[in-house]
Amino acid sequence: MQVLKLVLVFLTPLFMMSQTTRKYSNEFLNIGVDAAALGMSNAVIASTSDVNSGYWNPAGLVHLEDNEIAIMHSSYFANIANYNYIAFAMPLDDRSAVGLSLIRFGVDDILDTTRLIDQQGVINYDRINLFSTADYALIFSYARRLPIAGWNYGINAKVVRRIIGDFASSWGFGLDVGIQFESNDWKFGLMARDITTTFNSWAFDEERLKDIQNAIPGENQEEPEATELTLPKLQLGVSKMFTFNYDYTLRTELDLIARFEQNNDIISTSFVSINPALGLEFGYVDLVFLRAGLGNFQNELQIDNSESLTFQPNFGVGFKYNGISLDYAFTDIGDQSAALYSNVFSLKIDLSIFR
Repeated sequence: MQVLKLVLVFLTPLFMMSQTTRKYSNEFLNIGVDAAALGMSNAVIASTSDVNSGYWNPAGLVHLEDNEIAIMHSSYFANIANYNYIAFAMPLDDRSAVGLSLIRFGVDDILDTTRLIDQQGVINYDRINLFSTADYALIFSYARRLPIAGWNYGINAKVVRRIIGDFASSWGFGLDVGIQFESNDWKFGLMARDITTTFNSWAFDEERLKDIQNAIPGENQEEPEATELTLPKLQLGVSKMFTFNYDYTLRTELDLIARFEQNNDIISTSFVSINPALGLEFGYVDLVFLRAGLGNFQNELQIDNSESLTFQPNFGVGFKYNGISLDYAFTDIGDQSAALYSNVFSLKIDLSIFR
């Protein structure tokens, strides 16, 4: 029965689609990529300028000087869920660039016990199968410098594939638009995600759904909606770089993340909810980096119905040498947030080193 409940946990989102527009849809796309960015609490919209810009703000791809690749891995829920990312980007000319990113968030080898007991009531362990639930996103990015000095823009076209064993699967499509402006040591960025309300169209195996619809009496009786919409999100950032004695740098950025819905963010209204994120990166001779960030500020409801403000502190370190960057981030230091902590590693390579 415990294993059966675990199966139902992953299928519950499908059965709760009573509305086509949901507060939390395609949430795996909000986790973030690149340990350097995660160490700064995702406050990189204005300053991102490498292959990872395809995810954070495609406008930043115009700063590429050569082809780059990036990979990242992190685990969640005591290594039950795995999050993997790989990206490639290249400049087309001195005014434009393209990128391709692939993300997978999945839980593998889940026990399917929906057919454990046959029609005669006999337990047959040979009827136990394994299945996976996985979310995929393929992101195509294009960036170009505008004729106005200091202004860049970028566009993402996203293809989303979500699979829950042989119970259900979906295809989704959406667009993002990003803008950056740079003046002296100041940088500004705006990222509009899911501007067309990214949609997922689900298909269900009716025979397999029958195996679970009556697993818990009175629950999961109706087939879910086949269309799921993801509301737009905005992220606005401002960044400034400080240089000390040529060898030391300090990059700071403050971002405001806005969702057009009411939730537990520090600023929450019926129209929009806003959450700030602050990131710092201290660098020495462009070789060693220390990073810190604060984000995910939430008004959490306590047992006594009072509210308590929580936040997520992050920390990261990085090393860069001869075009190779190795970064590490530890998220949610001290368990100050409802979010689960994770150890994140990422690697970025400038392919010019092979020439």
